[in-house]
Amino acid sequence: MTFRLRAVRALVLLAGFYLMGVVLLAAMAVLDWLLVTRLFTARAAWFEGAVLTVTVLLAVAILRGMFAFLRAGRLRPAPHGVAVTPQDQPELWEQVCAAAEVTGERPPDELYLVAEVNAGVAEQSRLLGLLSGRRRMFLGLPLLAGLTVPRLRAVLAHEFGHYGNLDTRLGGVTMRGREAVLHTVEVFREGSTQLHYAIGALYIGYARMFLRTSQSVARHQELAADQVAARHAGRDATAAALRTLPVLDAAHTHYLEMYAAMGGPLGALPPVGEVHGGFRRLLAARTGERLAALSAGQRPPRPHRYDSHPPTAERIALIEELPADDRTDGSADEPAALTLLHDPDRVFAALEARTLPHEAVRLRRMSWDDLVMARAVADAEGWSRPLRLAVARTLRSAAQVADGAAPARRGAPAEKVEDAELPGLEEVLDAFDRGLLWMEVADRIPKPTQAARLTGASARNFIRPRVYDGLAGMIHLRLAGTGHAAPDIAWSGQPGLTLPEAWEKDMDDALDAAVADTPDTAPLRALLAGTHRVSA
Repeated sequence: MTFRLRAVRALVLLAGFYLMGVVLLAAMAVLDWLLVTRLFTARAAWFEGAVLTVTVLLAVAILRGMFAFLRAGRLRPAPHGVAVTPQDQPELWEQVCAAAEVTGERPPDELYLVAEVNAGVAEQSRLLGLLSGRRRMFLGLPLLAGLTVPRLRAVLAHEFGHYGNLDTRLGGVTMRGREAVLHTVEVFREGSTQLHYAIGALYIGYARMFLRTSQSVARHQELAADQVAARHAGRDATAAALRTLPVLDAAHTHYLEMYAAMGGPLGALPPVGEVHGGFRRLLAARTGERLAALSAGQRPPRPHRYDSHPPTAERIALIEELPADDRTDGSADEPAALTLLHDPDRVFAALEARTLPHEAVRLRRMSWDDLVMARAVADAEGWSRPLRLAVARTLRSAAQVADGAAPARRGAPAEKVEDAELPGLEEVLDAFDRGLLWMEVADRIPKPTQAARLTGASARNFIRPRVYDGLAGMIHLRLAGTGHAAPDIAWSGQPGLTLPEAWEKDMDDALDAAVADTPDTAPLRALLAGTHRVSA
């Protein structure tokens, strides 16, 4: 079957998706008319009344689905995007219009910049997608930060290619129809009654048949859009863009978790515009290999059962089979697409105002260095607190024994310890030297129920990392408090504290010695003494 015939078949099935509701309504109307005019009897009045009630409820569900199908092509508000006009960003609009022209499509009426590694075109369509209306494009600022201008051209051309008359006008109609069908199915899934679910199951079954039937048309349209992108931006740039997208997505996820959300536990945010704008700093600090490492080993997201996108590897292979052109990727020499924007700092700040929740307005703003330091101190306090509590309770119990009082029995609820009673670093090391670490302290550090049954070497090996982290946290607090630790945003690595050279070199070995089966705190005390001498 040719592509044109497959597209015609998909269009007929798309019309049937809507006509199914008309046929069901007509059938129920005929049934109700027969019940009222021909079959109605006083003896069976309750039965006819029940049937009429059911048909009315079914009709409401069907009408809701039909209206949802008709409204699927409407453009909804875009509260999480920043609208930019050709006057605001002429160079970016120039690229967008050029990509639309090469696909034979009209440019968008609206352009929104969003906070996702994504690009897309949406339009207000009518009459099953045969009539198109207002068109809107979404472009992710992280995408602009991570793509070169040629690669952005490829992405733009591909997005307009979804709606282009690449082989037949019905190809674009099919793509619009699939969006409308999926929207309608979601409406039925949100139904609130069993009758709604029952009608929804009928529509969902039909939708599955339509999506299966139109799958080949949609995939053909995707591959054709890739071909148009390659002609517009160059074969190499188009293939490179497809390879870069999953890397950028992984890098952006890493940035949001590691950097943008750093101040969450502190009730703080990075400087204005840096919640999203900091991503460009991460990209600038990392080589391509280090960025790729963020996505290495990750499974690609499982494709939707009716996803129109063929596997990325297949798309790249088909693009690379195209004849070579005189346009190499040249990524090292090409500017980032973000350079197309006028005053990107202002754009990032505007996007931040659109995407952050209203509660974030009250959060304090901190520089990246202050944010790193505050988070490092908060983390160190969290790591060290269980160890300090365990040592405090151990020392209290030992003092009770020395005074002749009965110590708290094992398993009894832990006594409350005030912050002022928490021991300092030297007191903790003294407790280790007294042999209390594995006799008493380790037993008072919280652990899962299963681990509480461990004894001997198994128990020590389980709790040792927690003791190590607690002691490391106390050291970080000491060095930060005395000014010997400096914040390091580490865009190319992991944010944290930079310690004095001696500590960077010998701290791990000293900690290992302090938490050994036979604790030796001398190396750690020597490092502390060296720090005191430097301070003096």
